[in-house]
Amino acid sequence: MTSPRRNGRKTTARSAGGTRRPRSATGSGRAGDGGTLHSRIPQARLGDPSTRHRLLICLILIAVLTISGRLVWVQGLDASARAEEAIAQRTVSRTIPALRGEITDREGTVLASSVERYDLWVNQTQVDEYRQGSTTAESTGVEAAAAELAPVLGWSAAKTEEALTGDAGFAYLRKNVEPEVRDAVIALRIPGIGADRVADRIYPAGSVGGNILGFVSSDGNALAGTELSFDEELRGTDGRTSYERGAQGQIIPTGKQETTPAVDGSDIVLTIDRDLQWKAQQIVAGAVEQHGATGGSAVAFNAKSGEVLALAEYPSYDPNDPGAAEEQDRGNRSISNVFEPGSTGKLFTVAAALEEGTVTPETEYEVPHEMWFDGERIKDSHVHPDQQLTLAGVLKNSSNVGTVQISETLTPQVRYDYLKAFGLGERTGVELPGESAGIVHPAEDWTGRTRFTTSFGQGYSVNALQMVSAVGTFANDGVRVEPSLIKGVRQDDGSVRPLGEPESTRVISSGTAETMLALMDNSVEDGNSAASVTGYAVAGKTGTAQVADGTYTASFIGFAPADDPEIVIGVFVFGLNTFISGARAAAPAFSELTTFTLQNQGIPPTGAAPRELENEW
Repeated sequence: MTSPRRNGRKTTARSAGGTRRPRSATGSGRAGDGGTLHSRIPQARLGDPSTRHRLLICLILIAVLTISGRLVWVQGLDASARAEEAIAQRTVSRTIPALRGEITDREGTVLASSVERYDLWVNQTQVDEYRQGSTTAESTGVEAAAAELAPVLGWSAAKTEEALTGDAGFAYLRKNVEPEVRDAVIALRIPGIGADRVADRIYPAGSVGGNILGFVSSDGNALAGTELSFDEELRGTDGRTSYERGAQGQIIPTGKQETTPAVDGSDIVLTIDRDLQWKAQQIVAGAVEQHGATGGSAVAFNAKSGEVLALAEYPSYDPNDPGAAEEQDRGNRSISNVFEPGSTGKLFTVAAALEEGTVTPETEYEVPHEMWFDGERIKDSHVHPDQQLTLAGVLKNSSNVGTVQISETLTPQVRYDYLKAFGLGERTGVELPGESAGIVHPAEDWTGRTRFTTSFGQGYSVNALQMVSAVGTFANDGVRVEPSLIKGVRQDDGSVRPLGEPESTRVISSGTAETMLALMDNSVEDGNSAASVTGYAVAGKTGTAQVADGTYTASFIGFAPADDPEIVIGVFVFGLNTFISGARAAAPAFSELTTFTLQNQGIPPTGAAPRELENEW
């Protein structure tokens, strides 16, 4: 085989078939061959720059499309929503308080009223703009505003300047100013100062009728009395105003403004007479002070209409400043304070027996100082020899022993039914909060001594208005009328819309009622009794009862003229430290109040002579 030639010429190799083929230019592949080592490593492939460019452009297009779409949404499709949101953020709403309705007496005399007042406020960030454009002003901004505002508010310039200085967007400047002050402040046209209307509740008669009127809190919420009972009618409906304001709190003149006016409350007309109420309060206060009692009540009640003409308390309070009074004096003892009626309760026992036909005014009784009934000792209030009294005499002498004898002609259940029919043990329904129903236990619970003591006003409890209403049954032909303090709601035309007719209940017959008038007339010795009223025949009954705390309650309930009564008067003195009869503690006050009431209501004497019955046999 011939060796390859190495003369630098192109070398060929012969193939198996004898044909030559060229040698690879890279050498034989051995390390010692003439070819380089790196010639055997694959060469890196160069990237295509056009691909990267296309990717970048796609990303930019996506971002542009996203932003463009959002802009289209915000500026086009969502523009109205965004505008409403901006308006909502700029809008401020304020309440326009409704004025509470007035409370007046039966003649229209105002006893409670809401007056227009204003709360002044300031946006301190705007005050500095005051007179900034003026070329003649000696001072501008807060200093100038304080100098003008101080005399209107009655403040010093330093105090006013301090109130106007700061960065508060809203702060109260002064509350509850009168309209004249508000007008003077607004007339200064100081930037950032405004006013909101508010209402101030005032009671022109002071403490007169305070226990009936009640009072409201500083923010106008009803808390007691008629204010609370008729809050829905009195309070009205608040209005509302809204407006757009700028960054510094100023009203935007071209912005959206809406106002819903307030609807003021309705006026409530009471049944009471202011002058009579005032007099009743003076009289009951005098009785309490004279006898060293803890409190007292006086009631003037029209038995035919059910209208309460006076409901007086002592101590009471001024609703202009209720916090100055003790808590227990800010209510109505006439309806919340319950007590045993004592001898005034004998009237119901006698009326029941007359109505049932078991007795007559001439029925005769042997009346010792004390007497035993089924093992229970009953005695009169004072020691006396044995008496021979008629039923009329028993009532006139206010004998417990004689009254128990009358009661024993009836079963306990019958007597219980009559007490309930007279309205005892039930709320009267008068339109004031806090009334107590009193307590009249069922007849089956009248065991032992209670069976007998209930006949003369012990063993059950009542309130003052209940008792006056119940006794009013005799003055109204035997019909008990539910008492009321509200005459109605005043209408726009000045008329009064009643809130309904009072409920009436016939308790006894006309005949029995007439007999009771005669018996009560017989019980008061006109001219000699402390309850006498000059020129009038008076009918009435005293009462005295001991309370669980050891004190006593004295009372007198009656009416005049006795032959044609209309107004029933009750005077009650609570917390007497010792036994003082109703004839001493309450009857003089009854006489004074009845005299004034008859004159106040224009009720003349009838000229009828007092009725005197046979009291002994």
